[in-house]
Amino acid sequence: MASAHGRFIRQIRLATGADGSRYPFTLPAVRRLAGPGGLTLPPGVTFLVGENGAGKSTLIEAIAVAAGFNPEGGSRNFRFATRATESDLGDHLILTWGIGRPRTDFFLRAESYYNVASEIERLDAAGGGPLLSAYGGVSPHERSHGESFLDLVTHRFGPAGLYLLDEPEAALSVQSCLALLARMHELTAQGSQFLVATHSPVLLALPGATIMEISDEGGLEQVAFDEALPVRLTREFLGAPGRFLKNLLDSGESGAARGSWH
Repeated sequence: MASAHGRFIRQIRLATGADGSRYPFTLPAVRRLAGPGGLTLPPGVTFLVGENGAGKSTLIEAIAVAAGFNPEGGSRNFRFATRATESDLGDHLILTWGIGRPRTDFFLRAESYYNVASEIERLDAAGGGPLLSAYGGVSPHERSHGESFLDLVTHRFGPAGLYLLDEPEAALSVQSCLALLARMHELTAQGSQFLVATHSPVLLALPGATIMEISDEGGLEQVAFDEALPVRLTREFLGAPGRFLKNLLDSGESGAARGSWH
Protein backbone atom coordinates (compact mmCIF):
# COMPACT_ATOMS: atom_id res chain seq x y z
CA MET A 1 0.00 0.00 0.00
CA ALA A 2 1.43 3.38 -0.99
CA SER A 3 1.17 6.27 1.45
CA ALA A 4 -0.94 9.24 0.43
CA HIS A 5 1.05 11.52 2.69
CA GLY A 6 4.55 11.21 1.25
CA ARG A 7 6.28 10.04 4.40
CA PHE A 8 7.92 6.70 3.74
CA ILE A 9 11.15 7.22 5.71
CA ARG A 10 10.25 8.71 9.09
CA GLN A 11 13.53 8.66 11.01
CA ILE A 12 17.25 8.03 10.47
CA ARG A 13 19.53 6.98 13.34
CA LEU A 14 23.12 5.84 13.71
CA ALA A 15 23.35 2.38 15.25
CA THR A 16 25.29 1.95 18.46
CA GLY A 17 28.74 0.44 18.18
CA ALA A 18 29.88 2.31 15.06
CA ASP A 19 33.60 3.16 15.05
CA GLY A 20 33.57 6.88 15.74
CA SER A 21 37.32 7.24 15.22
CA ARG A 22 37.30 7.00 11.42
CA TYR A 23 35.72 8.77 8.46
CA PRO A 24 32.82 9.29 7.85
CA PHE A 25 31.81 8.57 11.45
CA THR A 26 34.00 11.47 12.55
CA LEU A 27 31.79 13.93 10.68
CA PRO A 28 29.81 15.99 13.20
CA ALA A 29 26.68 15.60 11.06
CA VAL A 30 27.00 11.81 11.29
CA ARG A 31 27.55 11.96 15.04
CA ARG A 32 24.39 14.02 15.24
CA LEU A 33 22.45 10.96 14.02
CA ALA A 34 23.53 9.11 17.17
CA GLY A 35 21.80 11.69 19.35
CA PRO A 36 18.26 11.46 20.71
CA GLY A 37 15.78 11.07 17.88
CA GLY A 38 18.42 11.03 15.13
CA LEU A 39 17.07 12.86 12.08
CA THR A 40 13.30 12.96 11.65
CA LEU A 41 12.00 13.42 8.11
CA PRO A 42 8.65 15.11 7.61
CA PRO A 43 6.33 14.33 4.69
CA GLY A 44 7.13 15.90 1.33
CA VAL A 45 10.51 17.46 0.56
CA THR A 46 13.51 17.75 2.87
CA PHE A 47 16.61 19.60 1.68
CA LEU A 48 20.08 19.15 3.18
CA VAL A 49 22.33 22.20 2.79
CA GLY A 50 25.79 23.14 4.01
CA GLU A 51 29.32 23.84 2.85
CA ASN A 52 31.39 21.39 0.82
CA GLY A 53 32.73 18.74 3.17
CA ALA A 54 29.88 19.08 5.65
CA GLY A 55 28.66 15.59 4.81
CA LYS A 56 25.50 16.18 2.73
CA SER A 57 26.34 13.78 -0.08
CA THR A 58 27.82 11.26 2.35
CA LEU A 59 24.54 11.22 4.26
CA ILE A 60 22.38 10.97 1.14
CA GLU A 61 24.47 8.08 -0.21
CA ALA A 62 24.41 6.22 3.12
CA ILE A 63 20.66 6.70 3.54
CA ALA A 64 20.16 5.41 0.01
CA VAL A 65 22.25 2.31 0.73
CA ALA A 66 20.40 1.71 4.00
CA ALA A 67 17.12 1.98 2.07
CA GLY A 68 18.25 -0.71 -0.38
CA PHE A 69 19.37 1.41 -3.33
CA ASN A 70 22.38 0.70 -5.51
CA PRO A 71 25.23 2.97 -4.29
CA GLU A 72 25.80 4.39 -7.79
CA GLY A 73 22.14 5.24 -8.28
CA GLY A 74 19.03 3.99 -9.98
CA SER A 75 15.99 2.28 -8.55
CA ARG A 76 16.16 -0.39 -5.86
CA ASN A 77 16.08 -2.96 -8.68
CA PHE A 78 19.43 -1.76 -10.06
CA ARG A 79 22.37 -3.97 -9.12
CA PHE A 80 25.58 -2.99 -10.88
CA ALA A 81 28.95 -1.60 -9.90
CA THR A 82 31.65 0.19 -11.86
CA ARG A 83 33.86 1.37 -9.00
CA ALA A 84 32.97 1.06 -5.33
CA THR A 85 33.57 4.42 -3.64
CA GLU A 86 30.83 4.43 -1.04
CA SER A 87 31.59 4.35 2.69
CA ASP A 88 30.14 1.71 5.00
CA LEU A 89 28.03 4.30 6.81
CA GLY A 90 24.88 2.90 5.22
CA ASP A 91 25.48 -0.40 7.00
CA HIS A 92 25.27 1.42 10.33
CA LEU A 93 22.12 3.47 9.75
CA ILE A 94 18.73 2.46 11.07
CA LEU A 95 15.75 3.68 9.07
CA THR A 96 12.28 3.84 10.60
CA TRP A 97 9.67 3.38 7.88
CA GLY A 98 6.07 4.49 7.77
CA ILE A 99 3.17 2.09 7.33
CA GLY A 100 2.96 2.50 3.57
CA ARG A 101 5.56 1.65 0.97
CA PRO A 102 6.42 3.75 -2.10
CA ARG A 103 5.01 2.69 -5.46
CA THR A 104 8.27 3.63 -7.15
CA ASP A 105 11.68 4.97 -6.16
CA PHE A 106 14.96 6.33 -7.47
CA PHE A 107 18.36 7.44 -6.17
CA LEU A 108 19.93 10.13 -8.36
CA ARG A 109 23.62 10.91 -7.98
CA ALA A 110 24.74 13.63 -10.36
CA GLU A 111 28.34 12.38 -10.38
CA SER A 112 27.50 8.78 -11.34
CA TYR A 113 24.41 9.20 -13.52
CA TYR A 114 26.54 8.41 -16.58
CA ASN A 115 26.99 4.91 -15.17
CA VAL A 116 23.26 4.61 -14.50
CA ALA A 117 22.53 5.70 -18.07
CA SER A 118 24.84 2.98 -19.37
CA GLU A 119 23.04 0.40 -17.25
CA ILE A 120 19.67 1.60 -18.56
CA GLU A 121 20.92 1.08 -22.12
CA ARG A 122 22.27 -2.37 -21.25
CA LEU A 123 19.03 -3.52 -19.61
CA ASP A 124 16.95 -2.19 -22.50
CA ALA A 125 19.12 -4.03 -25.02
CA ALA A 126 18.98 -7.23 -22.95
CA GLY A 127 15.39 -7.72 -24.05
CA GLY A 128 13.73 -8.05 -20.68
CA GLY A 129 11.11 -5.55 -21.78
CA PRO A 130 11.38 -1.99 -23.07
CA LEU A 131 13.03 0.27 -20.53
CA LEU A 132 13.89 3.44 -22.42
CA SER A 133 10.20 4.37 -22.71
CA ALA A 134 10.20 5.00 -18.96
CA TYR A 135 12.99 7.54 -19.50
CA GLY A 136 11.38 9.51 -22.32
CA GLY A 137 12.04 7.02 -25.12
CA VAL A 138 15.60 8.22 -25.76
CA SER A 139 18.83 6.94 -24.25
CA PRO A 140 20.17 9.38 -21.64
CA HIS A 141 23.47 9.23 -23.53
CA GLU A 142 21.77 10.79 -26.54
CA ARG A 143 20.65 13.81 -24.56
CA SER A 144 22.62 16.47 -22.75
CA HIS A 145 23.28 15.86 -19.07
CA GLY A 146 20.63 18.38 -18.06
CA GLU A 147 18.07 17.13 -20.58
CA SER A 148 18.50 13.55 -19.39
CA PHE A 149 17.96 14.67 -15.78
CA LEU A 150 14.69 16.35 -16.72
CA ASP A 151 13.64 13.32 -18.80
CA LEU A 152 14.21 11.23 -15.69
CA VAL A 153 12.07 13.30 -13.33
CA THR A 154 9.40 13.88 -15.99
CA HIS A 155 8.98 10.33 -17.28
CA ARG A 156 10.49 7.96 -14.70
CA PHE A 157 9.42 9.65 -11.45
CA GLY A 158 5.78 9.05 -10.55
CA PRO A 159 3.21 9.59 -7.77
CA ALA A 160 3.71 8.10 -4.30
CA GLY A 161 7.43 7.68 -4.93
CA LEU A 162 10.53 7.88 -2.76
CA TYR A 163 13.32 9.95 -4.33
CA LEU A 164 16.80 10.63 -3.00
CA LEU A 165 18.69 13.24 -5.01
CA ASP A 166 22.32 14.26 -4.58
CA GLU A 167 22.95 17.75 -5.97
CA PRO A 168 20.60 17.40 -8.96
CA GLU A 169 21.30 21.02 -9.96
CA ALA A 170 24.85 20.05 -11.01
CA ALA A 171 23.74 19.57 -14.63
CA LEU A 172 20.88 22.06 -14.71
CA SER A 173 20.53 25.66 -15.86
CA VAL A 174 18.48 28.04 -13.74
CA GLN A 175 15.52 27.49 -16.06
CA SER A 176 15.89 23.72 -15.74
CA CYS A 177 16.09 24.05 -11.95
CA LEU A 178 12.75 25.83 -12.08
CA ALA A 179 11.35 22.96 -14.17
CA LEU A 180 12.65 20.47 -11.60
CA LEU A 181 11.12 22.53 -8.78
CA ALA A 182 7.73 22.47 -10.53
CA ARG A 183 7.93 18.69 -11.04
CA MET A 184 8.87 18.11 -7.40
CA HIS A 185 5.94 20.25 -6.31
CA GLU A 186 3.61 18.20 -8.52
CA LEU A 187 4.90 14.87 -7.24
CA THR A 188 4.79 15.98 -3.62
CA ALA A 189 1.10 16.80 -4.04
CA GLN A 190 0.72 13.24 -5.35
CA GLY A 191 2.16 11.65 -2.22
CA SER A 192 5.88 11.50 -3.00
CA GLN A 193 8.77 12.03 -0.57
CA PHE A 194 12.08 13.66 -1.51
CA LEU A 195 15.38 13.92 0.35
CA VAL A 196 17.71 16.24 -1.55
CA ALA A 197 21.26 17.48 -0.97
CA THR A 198 21.63 20.80 -2.78
CA HIS A 199 23.44 24.12 -3.09
CA SER A 200 20.70 25.63 -5.27
CA PRO A 201 18.77 28.60 -3.85
CA VAL A 202 16.25 28.07 -6.66
CA LEU A 203 15.33 24.57 -5.50
CA LEU A 204 15.25 25.70 -1.87
CA ALA A 205 12.39 28.04 -2.76
CA LEU A 206 10.03 25.06 -3.19
CA PRO A 207 6.90 25.94 -1.18
CA GLY A 208 6.35 23.76 1.87
CA ALA A 209 9.83 22.19 1.82
CA THR A 210 11.84 21.58 4.99
CA ILE A 211 15.43 22.88 4.90
CA MET A 212 17.97 21.22 7.22
CA GLU A 213 21.31 23.01 7.40
CA ILE A 214 24.58 21.41 8.48
CA SER A 215 26.58 24.11 10.24
CA ASP A 216 30.37 24.41 10.37
CA GLU A 217 30.19 22.90 13.86
CA GLY A 218 28.17 19.95 12.61
CA GLY A 219 24.79 21.00 13.89
CA LEU A 220 21.83 19.83 11.83
CA GLU A 221 19.01 22.29 12.31
CA GLN A 222 15.94 23.37 10.42
CA VAL A 223 16.22 26.86 8.92
CA ALA A 224 13.90 29.14 6.99
CA PHE A 225 14.49 29.81 3.28
CA ASP A 226 15.91 33.30 3.90
CA GLU A 227 18.31 31.92 6.52
CA ALA A 228 19.70 29.06 4.42
CA LEU A 229 23.39 29.48 3.56
CA PRO A 230 23.04 29.18 -0.27
CA VAL A 231 20.25 31.76 -0.25
CA ARG A 232 22.07 34.24 1.99
CA LEU A 233 25.36 34.07 0.10
CA THR A 234 23.76 34.22 -3.34
CA ARG A 235 21.58 37.16 -2.35
CA GLU A 236 24.51 39.03 -0.79
CA PHE A 237 26.72 38.37 -3.81
CA LEU A 238 24.12 39.52 -6.34
CA GLY A 239 23.44 42.60 -4.22
CA ALA A 240 27.08 43.69 -4.23
CA PRO A 241 29.26 41.57 -6.53
CA GLY A 242 31.99 44.19 -6.64
CA ARG A 243 32.47 44.06 -2.88
CA PHE A 244 32.62 40.27 -2.87
CA LEU A 245 35.07 40.12 -5.77
CA LYS A 246 37.31 42.75 -4.21
CA ASN A 247 37.35 40.81 -0.97
CA LEU A 248 38.11 37.57 -2.81
CA LEU A 249 40.77 38.88 -5.21
CA ASP A 250 42.50 41.17 -2.74
CA SER A 251 42.83 38.41 -0.15
CA GLY A 252 44.41 36.00 -2.62
CA GLU A 253 42.96 33.10 -0.67
CA SER A 254 39.45 31.89 -1.39
CA GLY A 255 39.24 30.21 2.01
CA ALA A 256 39.98 33.43 3.85
CA ALA A 257 37.55 35.35 1.69
CA ARG A 258 34.85 32.77 2.20
CA GLY A 259 35.33 32.95 5.91
CA SER A 260 34.64 36.68 5.85
CA TRP A 261 31.29 36.14 4.10
CA HIS A 262 29.66 34.21 6.91
